[in-house]
Amino acid sequence: MTLPVYALLAVPRDGASGGTVLMVQMALVFAIFYFLLIRPQAKERKRHEELLKNIKKGDEIVTNGGIIGTVVHAEESRLTVKTGDNTRLTVDRGRVASVIEPKGPATPEK
Repeated sequence: MTLPVYALLAVPRDGASGGTVLMVQMALVFAIFYFLLIRPQAKERKRHEELLKNIKKGDEIVTNGGIIGTVVHAEESRLTVKTGDNTRLTVDRGRVASVIEPKGPATPEK
């Protein structure tokens, strides 16, 4: 008769202290939090920082406020963005939500 692993961890055996079982359970909870919450969030933050660093003149961007425009001047911490009606805005580089990928020319199907 085999018991699942979690059943062995839940009930202390003879000679095993309840503290040891508690420490193993806490380590498992931390590992679950790390792989489900902390690690993916850190990867996303690193990806976003790389995106912000690579913004250049001519890129079409979307800000956190929903403004869509084309970058006409890029500085270290600020971007000048031209919107659809030729209005120019100065935006903090950190407030850019995403860069819109340019659509390539449509290739005719054969």
